[in-house]
Amino acid sequence: MHKPRTHALVSALSTVIAATLLATGCSTHSPATTDAAATSPVETPEPGTGQEKLAVVSAPTGDVATPTAVAAVNAVEPGKAKKTALKVASYDRKSGRAVIAAPRSGSDAAPSTPLPTTTTASPESSDSPGSSESSSGSGAPQGTGSSPATRPKAAVAVGDVIASAPVPGAPDGVLAKVTEIVDTTADGETTVRTEPTKLNSVLGRSEADGTVPVDPSTLDVDPLVKGVKVSWAKTGDLTFGPEGAKLPLGSLRIDVGAALQTAPGAPASAAASVQGFVQLAPQVSFSYDGSGSRANSSPSGAFLGLTGEWASQWRLKGRAAGTTRGKPIRVPFAELHAAPVIQVGPVPVVVNLDLVCYFQVDADGRVTVDAEQKLTGDFRVGGDFTWSKGWTGVSESHMSGEPLRTTVSAVGDVKAAMGAEATVGLYGTVGVTADLAPYLRADAEATGAGSADGTGSASGSWALYGGVDLNGTLNLQLSVFGTPVFRTRIPLGSLHKEWLLTKGTART
Repeated sequence: MHKPRTHALVSALSTVIAATLLATGCSTHSPATTDAAATSPVETPEPGTGQEKLAVVSAPTGDVATPTAVAAVNAVEPGKAKKTALKVASYDRKSGRAVIAAPRSGSDAAPSTPLPTTTTASPESSDSPGSSESSSGSGAPQGTGSSPATRPKAAVAVGDVIASAPVPGAPDGVLAKVTEIVDTTADGETTVRTEPTKLNSVLGRSEADGTVPVDPSTLDVDPLVKGVKVSWAKTGDLTFGPEGAKLPLGSLRIDVGAALQTAPGAPASAAASVQGFVQLAPQVSFSYDGSGSRANSSPSGAFLGLTGEWASQWRLKGRAAGTTRGKPIRVPFAELHAAPVIQVGPVPVVVNLDLVCYFQVDADGRVTVDAEQKLTGDFRVGGDFTWSKGWTGVSESHMSGEPLRTTVSAVGDVKAAMGAEATVGLYGTVGVTADLAPYLRADAEATGAGSADGTGSASGSWALYGGVDLNGTLNLQLSVFGTPVFRTRIPLGSLHKEWLLTKGTART
């Protein structure tokens, strides 16, 4: 008779105990587990919850190696690269074949992707015969003949994107996506095949904006005419010239003196020549805006350009023959090349910069001059991308000049420029081409009057002008940012400014 009551009592107690356990937790470890689960969204935010601002700075130089960045295909946030201890040992741009090296055991740095073998031995099997061959990759044959069961795990995976500073076979750096794992070795090297990719695959939804000076000591200079002298100041001030003038920090100066083609029929005293210098402190401007874009989609904004300060002084003397088949005579006197690496967050971005310094003369072969101008200012050229306008050119220059000497005789026109043609791109591509040409122009006119008695008079006027021409193009390779590809070159936009330096009159 009492069994039903007992059963009901037990059921009630069981219900109370179960409710208590649910409220307080089954063990002392349950609250920690609950807290960890509650805080996990904070530790690993959902992609797009906040945009990361990346610093844009010069990459390490000297004995400090620039880290390689890898955007793993299986990362929580696709398209976001991280620093890694992996290195690109070699790269063949033509075939896309690359060798990726992991740090050897005992290194302080470890790769972002561990390198275990494909099979591991249990403690029990470690004492069995032959276990040493299956417990590590050290006993596996190297090369493509390695057994899949004992071949070490690859340092990277198909779909990973690698960004690297210049390496053997790739003087302009590497930005490539892994398409195939060819082979692995026991010492941590992985041979892969790759294909070129875009910057948005490693910068993702981040934002970056900065300007980095180009170290003048890294510029390779190739003189093209005799008499070219190169000076640069990396630290402190460099003095040069008889007056001990100082070259500003970070500046490069190129001095040149050369004879020009003299106009036919000109006397020996009117032999044409040009001498002077170009001084510049180039800087690379870089910006990227991945905010508001989906993973692996085009960024909403980007900019790549060249800016800096400019100073030049040159003297044109004599009667120059300034045209050849109706075109000005252009004489390059130095070529410069650099591949600076800028660090955009964890990503090494390799910039290729080329400069050709030249002087150019456009004259009618009649006027004889001895004119000199000093010019200072700055410039900014580049390509700017926005979703609303696409790629547009940027060309700005603010310069002023002063005459140092002026002698103009005879009648005619002459225009002499000492300028530089620059190309700037990323990872070996050509993104922006710009031609900056400060110039000096002399214009001389004459009028005459006569009378019946055979007497007459002549009067003339001359003027000396300074100016600057700036033009260029944006090239297809700017799509390296991950922006839509444009089919034709886009004009950079021409800039032409001219100002009067001095003028005079003469009567005979």
